[in-house]
Amino acid sequence: MEMLLAVFKHALMITVFVFVMMLLVDFIEVASKGRMSGIIKGGLWRQYTLASFLGSTPGCLGAFMNVSLYVHGMIGFGAIVGGMIATSGDEAFVMLSQFPGTALALFVLLFVFGILFAWISDRIIPVLGIIPCESCIDAHCEECLPGTDNQERISDIFRPANLSENFHPLSFTRFLLLMLILLFLVLITTGSLGPYTWDWKRITFIALSLCTLCIITVCSEHYLESHIWDHIIKKHLFRVFLWSFGALLFVHWGLAFWNLDTFIHEHMLWVLLIGALMGIIPESGPHLIFVMMYAQGLVPFSVLLTTSFVQDGHGMLPLLSYSFKDSVLIKVFNLIFGLIVGGALFALGL
Repeated sequence: MEMLLAVFKHALMITVFVFVMMLLVDFIEVASKGRMSGIIKGGLWRQYTLASFLGSTPGCLGAFMNVSLYVHGMIGFGAIVGGMIATSGDEAFVMLSQFPGTALALFVLLFVFGILFAWISDRIIPVLGIIPCESCIDAHCEECLPGTDNQERISDIFRPANLSENFHPLSFTRFLLLMLILLFLVLITTGSLGPYTWDWKRITFIALSLCTLCIITVCSEHYLESHIWDHIIKKHLFRVFLWSFGALLFVHWGLAFWNLDTFIHEHMLWVLLIGALMGIIPESGPHLIFVMMYAQGLVPFSVLLTTSFVQDGHGMLPLLSYSFKDSVLIKVFNLIFGLIVGGALFALGL
């Protein structure tokens, strides 16, 4: 029961963060009349750099942001591949505490490789005939797209008059969302959910939740129903939670009953390949094995780079609910690229 509760809380945290990020991205995109997507879409290299930079930031928050941008069609397939290459997950914090100099060098390398292989990925997919899934834009939201006559303006979404209109009368949808966000804020603030101490993660969750609370409070009824409820929640959120909960439960069960860490130590000749394959698992925990082995001098830098190259912490979980095919493609690309780079460094004795 304790494991199930821990997995449930973890999946809930991921789901809430995905909801907040998708809401913020959608709100900024619509309110700015498409200027946000215009800035990001200003060039492929700008997408590659932005996605790799977000991915190289410690933790999984940057990866979640990349997924939100990809889901909204603001970055392409190559950029999301590069972003996941640059992502090291929560292990980044452990690496900074164990070997900070090497960790920073690793982050820089992953950032550079993310940009490079993002470009390579976009060159490869047309040759292979791969067609990534299209932008997540619902037909019922087409009237809100930039360039249409009925585009919702920021003056319509965010205006003082909405406060009185939204609460007289208060719709059930708005009431439910306000109560859920307030409950989440209380649980995060008290430490019942999320980090147990006051760190940057808790502050980030609180700040983002307050922004979400503000948007839900003042946005128009049309935006609330069409964008937030019908699109983000009904189309995405439930599947995000199920995929996250199922994946986390599988990983926890596998580590508890399959003794994956023992298996790795008993097959050191295959550690490079195993490290790359373990990176496929959408979880941060298994990668810590290789971090600790490197800290103790048991494996070379090439193994650490390979595992960091392929794995992306929990960053892939939200994308699994959106497009399983794209998730598999990204993992295949990263696995192949990671084995090529890691194998070359291993052959050089690094």
